[in-house]
Amino acid sequence: METADKLADGRGGSAVAARSGIPEGMPVTGPIPSSSGAPIPAPDGSEPHDQLVRRLTVLSGPSGVGKSTVVAEIRRAHPSVWLSVSVTTRPPRPGEVHGLQYFFVDDAGFDRLVAEGELLEWAEFAGNRYGTPREAVIERLGRGEAVLLEIDLQGARQVRQTMPDAQLVFLAPPSWEELVRRLVGRGTEPPDVIERRLEAARVELAAEQEFDTTLINTSVQDVCRELLTLMSVQ
Repeated sequence: METADKLADGRGGSAVAARSGIPEGMPVTGPIPSSSGAPIPAPDGSEPHDQLVRRLTVLSGPSGVGKSTVVAEIRRAHPSVWLSVSVTTRPPRPGEVHGLQYFFVDDAGFDRLVAEGELLEWAEFAGNRYGTPREAVIERLGRGEAVLLEIDLQGARQVRQTMPDAQLVFLAPPSWEELVRRLVGRGTEPPDVIERRLEAARVELAAEQEFDTTLINTSVQDVCRELLTLMSVQ
């Protein structure tokens, strides 16, 4: 994830590799999770060697629950945790930086990433698409690094299908009233978008039982501590 111009221009797989800090054509070595949960050989055909492979951790929950705040605190306190940066077709909000919060691409660029199988998961919401670059996640897991994804319910379900060993963590609000207050209070979106987010939140809250663990966001510090423990990060 080093050269912003390539992904911004929608150049597909090589752009994802470059933006992920992986030289184009570099083989992924070591055991990595396959769709069956078992190690798969490296691309050069060699057998996987014994190596710690961390479980991929997925953090999900309704909009406004505080996922971004939790992730920002984890990145500040534990930079060893690698957070995958999503690709999106939505325009940047004030203060957002390309390559930091998201990789911002146009529809044609996103189409190329989907067609070339470069996304681990992707979903559409409110007319915009969001996705996780696959290669960087697999490469980091192969190194034994702690990897965290912050994605929505649709994406979490896709990850569960393709990487069943992944650890799915649901971040819940203290109450429905508090979630509504947070969504309305941040003032970054028009009322119709907020209403769609609230409708989606009802669906997402009903899917809590699909996750391995639920953390209630009453304290960012407490949630971060519990999440890091689940990820086996000291």
